[in-house]
Amino acid sequence: MIDFPVWKCSDPHPVPNTITIPGCVKRMLQMTTWLDKNFSSLQPTRAIIMRALRHLRPADRKKLFSEDIPEMRTAEGRWFEAIVYEMILDLSLQTDLILSVVARGADGPAKVRRAQLGQNGLFYSNIGDIKVRGNGQDLAEVDLVLVDHTGALTFGEIITSPADLKEFEAEIRYKKQLFGYLYGQPTVPFLLISSVDISRTAVVRRLLKEPDNVLLTTPTCEDLKGLIRQRDLKRSPTRRIKHEKLISIKDIPPRRPFDYKKLHDERMQSIISTVTSKKGAGELGTPDEIPPIVKKILFGGLYPSAIRMLDARYPIRIKGKTYDPDTVQKQFSKVVLAVNIPEYRPIIYLRTRNKKEYLKMVPSKTGGFKFESRRTPHMAGFFLWLESVQPSLGAELTRELLDAFPAIHAPAVAATGEP
Repeated sequence: MIDFPVWKCSDPHPVPNTITIPGCVKRMLQMTTWLDKNFSSLQPTRAIIMRALRHLRPADRKKLFSEDIPEMRTAEGRWFEAIVYEMILDLSLQTDLILSVVARGADGPAKVRRAQLGQNGLFYSNIGDIKVRGNGQDLAEVDLVLVDHTGALTFGEIITSPADLKEFEAEIRYKKQLFGYLYGQPTVPFLLISSVDISRTAVVRRLLKEPDNVLLTTPTCEDLKGLIRQRDLKRSPTRRIKHEKLISIKDIPPRRPFDYKKLHDERMQSIISTVTSKKGAGELGTPDEIPPIVKKILFGGLYPSAIRMLDARYPIRIKGKTYDPDTVQKQFSKVVLAVNIPEYRPIIYLRTRNKKEYLKMVPSKTGGFKFESRRTPHMAGFFLWLESVQPSLGAELTRELLDAFPAIHAPAVAATGEP
């Protein structure tokens, strides 16, 4: 287990575009600075990319040369993540600045813990991905985790296309907040590793203005794939390796007590108090002492009176059909109100009676809610949380909450009272 230091950094958190960097942060940036200078010195060899195949399931290995382009790109992305991981393992032996590399993929445990309510912290998925869970729900996934010589954690994201950057910046900032909270770090260094040149994109330029973010670039996936032949995929690669710097997520438990459900309930009560008080909805989002790591609030299930109010004020439409209260209660066993933070975009989850699934309803431009997608047991932790929600919201509180959220509005006809 890593013996984490107690961070004592009296200087303020580094501000983007400023020159002064606190001394403790400078020490935490030594590893990423070294990687920035030395990563290009290790070119991916045939041996490295063949070794990376051990992290892919046999079906995914076959898809690397598939004529189905979407299938091939997906397999290629997982393979590239494994190649970068193998490169970092090799580089870690060249410096004491990299204390440990957190195992992933084939180096993860043979058996993993299935998602369940009450789980908080770092967990492995069934294919060795590194996830942060809160009350069993997957809050974030990271492609790479390193521990530097000071005991500080750095996480990395590995991408193969600039098309992946649409919501990328917000995701990175959230993960920095999350890891900073869990490990008590004044800053969380971040590595972005790409097989294409994305240095000129607006998102990456903004990220690189901050001294704790580093961009590393490799040859393209096409160039890497040119180092192997399709018949090479028939070999059975070694599944697990021994490496002196490999550690497991169990060696880096969060330094701070982490009860996500408690933080969720504190944020929920804060929102309800703000909406129902004289301060009003205008105060939503005002900074407070609750850590900003809760992204979605499940307020609770709606009582029949709240469902009737919802139908009258914010009607539910599924595939062009408007559902009245009787139809909603006949076809759905539960109606759950939630909201995404920080946008305060409300969501309705409808539990179908004949299938184990929830219909996710989002605000419609024409008013009310429209169908967007399904939530099934495949989203294990979040599905279990939805299943645990019981009716608790009456018509008045539900109306106050929905009226307070700017992303939803009543249809024009309903709002004016016209027939």
